[in-house]
Amino acid sequence: MALNTSIEWTESTWNPVTGCSKISAGCKNCYAERMAKRLKAMGQKNYAKGFSLSLHQNVLTNPVKWKKPQRIFVNSMSDLFHEQVPFSFVQDVFDIMNQANWHCFQVLTKRAERLNKVANLLDWGNNIWAGVTVESNEYIYRIDLLRSLPAKIKFISFEPLIGPIGNVDLQGIDWVIVGGESGPYARAIDEEWVIEIRDQCLKMDIPFFFKQWGGWNKKKNGSLLQGINWKQMPNMHLQ
Repeated sequence: MALNTSIEWTESTWNPVTGCSKISAGCKNCYAERMAKRLKAMGQKNYAKGFSLSLHQNVLTNPVKWKKPQRIFVNSMSDLFHEQVPFSFVQDVFDIMNQANWHCFQVLTKRAERLNKVANLLDWGNNIWAGVTVESNEYIYRIDLLRSLPAKIKFISFEPLIGPIGNVDLQGIDWVIVGGESGPYARAIDEEWVIEIRDQCLKMDIPFFFKQWGGWNKKKNGSLLQGINWKQMPNMHLQ
């Protein structure tokens, strides 16, 4: 069976790769690192190495067995485009995603440079979405790298949003996610940062999904947000 998840913008997760290493500011309080340590302590086989990067051939074909169409977040516990993941394994993952074309696969990375470098060597079925994480305006260059990809659907995750984004070029972007940082050491998110991104999405008619305020202020309920339908998903079929 698929692994259900509490991540609001997807339905299931699939982790042929687990473990990662920190690459930018958004990685500081990584939720996946905390979870991996917990799963290792529980004796979960795929987390025997904790948060060290590991490839899992044993789960590679799982999506083919899942017959109910669903949105699947690829490598919620890692980054498919980590420099230590062999390109041959990335190709294997893409082969499975293309075989299981009744699902929608959401591939999200902070390593936009490697993604951009190898993208034209991969088979981007219409059911494979490409996304990058942009946690502050220091990383908006990832959006330009995303924009040039051959994926039909391109999305941005501004999560954890730890700084203002400012005016940003969203041309060619199909979906935007925004969220605060979770966990015990969560950094602050400012309401105005969220409003600014939301307004730019409205202007360009881009579906916008506000996920959470995060652990810094779970009860945040600013007046500027009242009465606004935040949770929007792309109005698109899986294929």
